[in-house]
Amino acid sequence: MPPGDPPDRPRPRGVVFDTDGVLLDSASLHAAAWKVAFDRCVEELRPGDPRQPPFDAHAEYRRLVDGRARIDGARAFLTDRGIALPPGTPDDPPGCTSVQAVAAAKEQAFTRLLSARPVPVFDDVVPALRSLRARGVRCAAASASRHAGALLEAAGILGLFDTVADGRLAARLGLPGKPDPALFLAAVSRLGLGPADAAVVEDAEAGVAAGRRGGFGLVVGLDRTEDADRSAALYDRGADAVVRDLSALADEMRLTALVDEIRRERP
Repeated sequence: MPPGDPPDRPRPRGVVFDTDGVLLDSASLHAAAWKVAFDRCVEELRPGDPRQPPFDAHAEYRRLVDGRARIDGARAFLTDRGIALPPGTPDDPPGCTSVQAVAAAKEQAFTRLLSARPVPVFDDVVPALRSLRARGVRCAAASASRHAGALLEAAGILGLFDTVADGRLAARLGLPGKPDPALFLAAVSRLGLGPADAAVVEDAEAGVAAGRRGGFGLVVGLDRTEDADRSAALYDRGADAVVRDLSALADEMRLTALVDEIRRERP
């Protein structure tokens, strides 16, 4: 090792995976459900206002709600659009009377969409998980969604994880949403590891920021879109590396190369 290089970083002994967009191709369902909820509120609360176009299920989804807890996503959109609503309570029915009501409307729309079509697993997921587990790497799934555990079970991959930290756990423990790292830290703790001994894999900017804030030994951004701007945004939020699929984690030599690369760049 050349003089002046920082000490070797330990190879990750665990990996915390975000669920939507990383393991399951469910981001489109979430975006569609948000569009149903938000467009209804725009139509009801700002009818005919040219400054209030329909929700953009691509750009606004990524910028405002992707990777966030449902209530945080509703609040972020309303704030961005300058629409002031009372906070409400978790018992508020779906609608546009409060932030909680908007979040409930999204949940209702998502449940309906979910009943109409299954959520597929990305092709690279099962080989990557099996390879990691064969090498003794512990794996956790994390998601702000309360549906995460059920979706992973329905997809047939729940058994490939040592633990799942989802929205139900977050609600029970009162954990804040991303970019706060609380959910990721809960997941890695349930693996019996500290964050410095683990990697986190995220496709959302808020999630990458959470991994960086949480002090994870390796923060991997996943950009399945191969969009240069998207990759740049993940780097800007704190990703050590951005990959196109999970084969980099499944291949020990490539994972080693990722760690060695960031070892040279930050102490």
